[in-house]
Amino acid sequence: MAGFRSLAYQVRDARNDRALRRHSLRRCLERFAPYGHRATWWHLCDRHGIAPEDRAADPQRLVAALEELEDARAVWLEYERQFAERRRREKHHGLRRPEWAWGGSGDAVVRCADPGVRPDGALGEVLRRLVTALESEPGTGCPVCGEQELRWPVHGPGQRRGPHAGHRAWEGAWAWDGPVCAGCGIVVPRPALADAVSMADPASAGAA
Repeated sequence: MAGFRSLAYQVRDARNDRALRRHSLRRCLERFAPYGHRATWWHLCDRHGIAPEDRAADPQRLVAALEELEDARAVWLEYERQFAERRRREKHHGLRRPEWAWGGSGDAVVRCADPGVRPDGALGEVLRRLVTALESEPGTGCPVCGEQELRWPVHGPGQRRGPHAGHRAWEGAWAWDGPVCAGCGIVVPRPALADAVSMADPASAGAA
């Protein structure tokens, strides 16, 4: 299975036809898609003037989209590296508090509940804001846009949660998923929120 770097090379390789270069960019999102696959693709298309279904997109636009994705990936990989180093030091000193870090697969770093509602700005800018929030004291608002209105989903009776729960908006919520920002639409990671906000999930309250 080709890795992110191999696929990025195929996007840049002028010997490849446009369809292959576009396909390789889409496959890059299987390795890293910070908003989720569909939301990240739509974001890149909007920012770089690519029609989502255009299989003969301008290679320069594809490369520009790739460069934005690469910048965001570099931001997150550096955060993961520093996170792992910090946890090793803490464990060495007997500190074993639970913390969150992205698992390193193609899963969304900062998932968008609705692929059509996404933060403004480049992916790297958004992830830098998120990393700053994760490395700071938890807050009460969105770590990306600062919006204070955060909306918890309402889970119906018997509705499943978990990564294999289906494709409806609130199924598939992971343990670290918090409320949705009413401003930019991200699912706010619980570690970025103060305890009073993070524990306000109505589903959790109902189960208590």
